[in-house]
Amino acid sequence: MTGMRNTARLFAALMAVVALVLTACGGSNDEDASGEITIFAAASLQGSFDDLAKAFTDAEPGYQVAPIVYDGSQALAKQIVEGADVDVIAFANESSLEPVTEAGLSGPGDVFATNTLQIAVAPGNPKHITTLADLAKSDITTVLCAREVPCGSASQKLLAASDVSVTPVSQETNVTSVVTRVANGEADAGLVYATDVAASDGKLEGVTPPNAVDAVNRYPIAVPEDAPAPEAAKSFRDFVLSAAGQKVLRQYGFGPA
Repeated sequence: MTGMRNTARLFAALMAVVALVLTACGGSNDEDASGEITIFAAASLQGSFDDLAKAFTDAEPGYQVAPIVYDGSQALAKQIVEGADVDVIAFANESSLEPVTEAGLSGPGDVFATNTLQIAVAPGNPKHITTLADLAKSDITTVLCAREVPCGSASQKLLAASDVSVTPVSQETNVTSVVTRVANGEADAGLVYATDVAASDGKLEGVTPPNAVDAVNRYPIAVPEDAPAPEAAKSFRDFVLSAAGQKVLRQYGFGPA
């Protein structure tokens, strides 16, 4: 009888150990599934990616998206090369991703959207700005993105294609700053993305240059080689490239890849 009780106790102890092991394994899987995805995205993606993150977590409740880090693509690339942990990279042009790929931290990624430039002016266009040449007039104050950031590179390309030289009152590190300065009346005009004008809630009006197609930005999305949550990151990337993700981007005025 005593032997049977000992055997029962041994069996119970063994089953408890098995249960602990299974629980630990299950906990690890749950943790992987619910781990936060860290996203670095270009400033021009802010509204669309906030909505994409919500739509993604609604569709995939096992995943979470940390507050997205928005800034100029060049600044974000520098942080990544210097060792910042990130799961998903979404930049405003392909050349901005090159420092990351050249450092061996990521592949070239997939282009998921396109964007064109507009001349952002105050509602009603009080200065009657209709062409890029107007930005060169002495009585027009213009703000541009710095040359090294995607919106600045596109702006210079567009101006060069029109043989127009502009001396800006300031050069900003991201397109959001250009939008803010024009919306606040600190400048008469600025070159920003068409999507920024559309998202301004009427604070800006957009004038599309005739040659806007000369400077189309192609937006890449990539998952770094050492992403902390690679499977979750790939799921988000795939969602952005899916029909559902593309629908959100179209609602914000982005063009197809």
